[in-house]
Amino acid sequence: MNIAKLMKQAQQMQAGLAAKQEELSIQTVESSVGGGKVTVIATCAGDVLSIKIAPSVVDPSDVEFLEELVLKGVQEAIATGKDKAAAEMKKLTGGLGIPGL
Repeated sequence: MNIAKLMKQAQQMQAGLAAKQEELSIQTVESSVGGGKVTVIATCAGDVLSIKIAPSVVDPSDVEFLEELVLKGVQEAIATGKDKAAAEMKKLTGGLGIPGL
């Protein structure tokens, strides 16, 4: 076993992982809930970039419904982003269980 070759491969993998993490931090996903009445755009890093709400769901007498839709949209967008990020990282690591990724 050539330790120098193994170390070089590890360094290359680390550089590739860092580049992919940077890419995923700006890549976006979109989630729509309530039949498209609330749309959330987030990064794969979990940052919410925008929330669009259809005027038809803005009912002052039922704010709780709107709050639930917004929360569900945000949760789905973040989950979708995390799933996408995990799939991309798995491609790079070949399914190795590397802590923190």
